[in-house]
Amino acid sequence: MFPSLETKYQRFLELEQQMQDPDVLSDPQKMLTIQKEYGGLKKVAHAVRDYHTLEADIEAAEMMLEEEDDPEDREYAQSELDALQQRRDEMAEELEDLATAGDSITRGGLIMEIRAGTGGDEAALFALNLYEMYSRYIETRGWKKEVMDFHPTEMGGVKEVVFSVSGEGAFHELQFESGGHRVQRVPETETQGRIHTSAATVAVLPEADEVEIDIKPEDLKVDTFRASGPGGQKVNKTESAIRITHLPTGTVVTCQDEKSQHKNRASAMRVLRSRILENQQQAADSERASQRRTLIGTGDRSSRIRTYNYPQGRVTDHRIGLTLHKLDQIMAGNLEELVSGLLEFDRQERLKGEGGPA
Repeated sequence: MFPSLETKYQRFLELEQQMQDPDVLSDPQKMLTIQKEYGGLKKVAHAVRDYHTLEADIEAAEMMLEEEDDPEDREYAQSELDALQQRRDEMAEELEDLATAGDSITRGGLIMEIRAGTGGDEAALFALNLYEMYSRYIETRGWKKEVMDFHPTEMGGVKEVVFSVSGEGAFHELQFESGGHRVQRVPETETQGRIHTSAATVAVLPEADEVEIDIKPEDLKVDTFRASGPGGQKVNKTESAIRITHLPTGTVVTCQDEKSQHKNRASAMRVLRSRILENQQQAADSERASQRRTLIGTGDRSSRIRTYNYPQGRVTDHRIGLTLHKLDQIMAGNLEELVSGLLEFDRQERLKGEGGPA
């Protein structure tokens, strides 16, 4: 078995006991917190429990085989044992996938932020291209997308876009998209045909709920103001835009996409909780970084993770050294090879840390 899965299984059993504790049953907030953690561990715990049951069945089948003298009975017992051992091998692979996926496998939703970087109008157009690329991938995966904030530019690009994604496996698959994305191409406004390099940054935040990240009202500074930007005539008449500052961490979130101040505040709080959770996870990742050869999961927005070269029709992910000569397909939302390449690389690194099954 994998040590990390056994640890999670033991924690699951502890939570099961706590949920029967009268003190916990009489405290709704405490019960909600425990239920949240319990639900996140359920998939892992059930898999580990099934594996333990299977091991016990194999042990019993081996004893039965030793005790049988009749050739026909021995043949039947052997076939039963062979089937159980085959199932154990299959389950070992399933457990390996759970172990190497880490905590991301139990988390569904995420919030993605895409911002134009260096490169002026061309960077804003590239940021829009990235947003459209991810939107197409999300659609093909059957996930749900909700735009929370959108800042277009006069040239048709986007300065910043923030949106949530919900669906099974969404965070697990998109978790490694955080970082600097660079584009090399000839802008439409370039008359000399020269190739320009522009950039955009992507942040993938695990969506946090109120139970996971508890924010006290006294720790918030809330400002309202009039929304601005192209096409904002309707929302500019009232102070519907919201700026929330989390005083303990200095985290600032602005949201103005909705006409309703209430809706903007709700969206801003979702982003705020997710940014605080991301900061906490990055701190934990930094502590473990010395034990891992790869840092593809740190989500450092200052690091260049990928280059999209239009003249050569290629995309290169610099973290894993993967180059694909199918830029048009990738920009159309076919990210499967990139996503699977990153997940497999991270899987192998986690396996080294796990030391493999015992």
